[in-house]
Amino acid sequence: MKHVFVVDDEKNIRDILQKYIENEGYKVTLFSDGQHVYHEMLRLKPDLLIIDIMMPHIDGLELCKEIRKTSDIPIIFVSARDGEFDRILGLELGGDDYLTKPFSPRELMVRIKNIFKRMEKSTGSGQQIVTVRDVTIDTDRRYIENDGHEIKLTTKEYDLFVFLARNKGKPYTREELLEFIWGYEFAGDGRLIDDLVKRIRKKLEHSSVVLSTIWGYGYRIND
Repeated sequence: MKHVFVVDDEKNIRDILQKYIENEGYKVTLFSDGQHVYHEMLRLKPDLLIIDIMMPHIDGLELCKEIRKTSDIPIIFVSARDGEFDRILGLELGGDDYLTKPFSPRELMVRIKNIFKRMEKSTGSGQQIVTVRDVTIDTDRRYIENDGHEIKLTTKEYDLFVFLARNKGKPYTREELLEFIWGYEFAGDGRLIDDLVKRIRKKLEHSSVVLSTIWGYGYRIND
């Protein structure tokens, strides 16, 4: 059974989300603020977090930064702040998705299922070991290694890197990559892909992998 944390200071939202998520067969743990989420995450090992951005004590963005120091667990932000800057900032900090309040609980469930489906698909594709130069990807364990050292990527960084690695030499537009990574028409722009690529490059800087920019088009991993 998948386990989802819901972190939101609005009780009515927590109650509604709990009902919808549990009706889909998932386990739910509720938090009214972000103070104890990190500790409980280490203890209970959930599969996904839904985090409100505007909360007392520690806001959702700070909580995400703390979590990303040690974990690549999927994070969906929910927020009353609908500006493009906030959306992009949340994703730059390592969030996997962003919903603006008020939102449909059914839409949230689509996003949750999409994340789980892509994680399961990546581990059951048949091509368990993917190699790019001196980097090895074990898709069954979602584990990436270079020179004996693990490379930790967030869910979306991993999805993008593995997709390009499996299609070495083929260029993709930012729009194609956006559609693949989020699995639906995402209300963002190519800068989200640019940011993912920037973060992947930084984490692969000690490897020989070349993630090339095709100017005016998109990206590819050189074969």
